[in-house]
Amino acid sequence: MRIWTTSELPKPLAGYGAAAALPGAALLVWRISPVMHQNPFVLFVAAVIISARFFGFGPGVFSSVLSAVLIDYGVFHPHFAWSLSNKNFQELLIFLLVSVLASGLARQKSRAESRADQALQHVVAIVESSADAILSKNINGIITSWNPGAERLYGYRAQEIIGKHISILSPPEQQGEIPNLLEKLRRGGSVQPYMTERVRKDGTRVNVYLSISPIRNRRGEVVGASTIAQDLTSQQKAEEMLRKNEKLATAGRLAAAIAHEINNPLEAIGNLLYLARRDKSKSDEYLETAENEVQRVVNIAQQTLGLVRDAAAMAPLDVSNVLEEVVNLYTRKLNAKKIRLEKKFEPGVEIRGFSGELRQVFSNLIANAIEAMPEQGRLLLRVERSHEWTNSCRPGVHVTVADSGQGIAPQDVAHLFEPFFTSKKESGTGLGLWLTHNIVQKHGGTIRLRSSTSPGKSGTVFRLFLPKTTETPETAGSH
Repeated sequence: MRIWTTSELPKPLAGYGAAAALPGAALLVWRISPVMHQNPFVLFVAAVIISARFFGFGPGVFSSVLSAVLIDYGVFHPHFAWSLSNKNFQELLIFLLVSVLASGLARQKSRAESRADQALQHVVAIVESSADAILSKNINGIITSWNPGAERLYGYRAQEIIGKHISILSPPEQQGEIPNLLEKLRRGGSVQPYMTERVRKDGTRVNVYLSISPIRNRRGEVVGASTIAQDLTSQQKAEEMLRKNEKLATAGRLAAAIAHEINNPLEAIGNLLYLARRDKSKSDEYLETAENEVQRVVNIAQQTLGLVRDAAAMAPLDVSNVLEEVVNLYTRKLNAKKIRLEKKFEPGVEIRGFSGELRQVFSNLIANAIEAMPEQGRLLLRVERSHEWTNSCRPGVHVTVADSGQGIAPQDVAHLFEPFFTSKKESGTGLGLWLTHNIVQKHGGTIRLRSSTSPGKSGTVFRLFLPKTTETPETAGSH
């Protein structure tokens, strides 16, 4: 025959056993404490609540019934008898009602706390298993939690980083970024997700995408912030490969146009050299004209190299001049399709940027416009000083590229800037407009489009805004 220990008892049996013991303990306390003789119901109600709270509704009801029996048998006079006066019966009935109600309330609270504990455990499990770095800090910037994803990303173990200031992760040249963020959170402001740079334990740097959310207490006061950091290293490497591939593809698409552009001056040079040999009296004149044609070839080659060669840093550039250089490369195609070109360039419109990348933007948009138009179409190019459409009203330049082509289907517009999406099923790579969008964003600008496929009113308008100066990540994060 097996003998059950207390720890081995089935859970329901242990609960009912405890529910039976608690009223007995209440009766014992009542007997040895004269103070409790005035109001014995307090002890038994407490026993019932404890039973329901920790062992469930069934043990709570069982404790209520057992308490009523003990009160009748051991508390009410005469003791150890089953006779009840009308008053005692009413008191006992009220006790039973209160006890059952208290058991129900205690059970509800227990279930609510159990659900809250399960939800908390679920959240903790998500945070602990997340591949992203998730950490929290108080309003003074002291780190209070640190998940395994943060250990993998930054190299610090939880026990060596918790209690330290969050600025330990910030590069020396960006020390103003975190105080600005904390001050913004103290004022109740929100922080938009942004890309920045952080320093690992070993001193190496990592590009991350940060999402920062305030943590509030029950009064709604901001007491800290949680941060989710995503490692952008792999993503940025993949995007850089796509950019390089698209640059080569763009250069390839331009190769035919450039070959035509170079062919004309080369033929002229050959003719001029032939004439110079035949007519010595005018050889100097012919050679000077040949030199001009050679310079023309050099200029075309330099413009082509600008599409695949990045400058080391942003530099002042005239947007109208850059766009004019790109348009010149497409003169032959425009003439071949008899496309009417309208240029409205405001002179002297300067910004800071990468001229090679902007040439690629303009080249993508112009090439797409030419392909979309039938013969005798219309292409409008406009460059004008302006301000941003949003409330920031940053000074800069608006560039418009509008064509009278067939337009873009409404269902395609929303996906137009996604990588590998193309409406040109046969010839498109799906990277041109994605790269264009990325370059414009890199310059701190925006790109919008409107398109119509209605017969007689079809066409597409791309409108770019490029700010006069571009914000750095540190500046953007501190706003």
